[in-house]
Amino acid sequence: MTQGYLNKVYDARDAAQTRALYDDWSDSYDAEVAENGYITPSRCAEALAKFAKDQTAPILDFGCGTGLSGLALKLAGFETIDGMDLSEEMLAQAEAKRLYRDLTVIDADAPLAFKPGTYAAIAAIGVIGAGAAPISVLDTLLHALKRDGLLVLSLNDHALEDKTNEARINEWLDCGAARLLLREHGPHLPGIDLGSNVYVLEKA
Repeated sequence: MTQGYLNKVYDARDAAQTRALYDDWSDSYDAEVAENGYITPSRCAEALAKFAKDQTAPILDFGCGTGLSGLALKLAGFETIDGMDLSEEMLAQAEAKRLYRDLTVIDADAPLAFKPGTYAAIAAIGVIGAGAAPISVLDTLLHALKRDGLLVLSLNDHALEDKTNEARINEWLDCGAARLLLREHGPHLPGIDLGSNVYVLEKA
């Protein structure tokens, strides 16, 4: 199995280093993760589809990368998808797939450039964890949802080793600010024997 960038991606780095790594990886990303059986996008999309009341309503694919998550969301029945990512090179690959209504380059430290409540659902698939976005992104995305909005996210086994990640999810649940609709462990990248939790949260 090819692991050129998978050997590097889970190392800690700052936002600029993360952007540079994903820019460099953009041309070979789809092939490398496909060879290793990347299944979390379809697991997340199918989980979200179980709870979404209206699959025609716009949804946000946050950290959309090359668009593999957008493809999974389309195949699960979602019709209007916007994407955001910090890597321009990854977004160029996503744009070529012609899946998205709109694609936006974001800065890791900048606020989200849309009004809260814009999206009925937000997906953060493979976004939070070691070598990627911090768990504070969970707060940002849940605040961006209106009441009863849905958030689907994944934490791979590396992210789950850091107990603060799932603890932050539990803080939202314990105070009643969000409801847990699904939490399910399963395969993430079977080629490197890595699993992930998929969560669907509903903002209270």
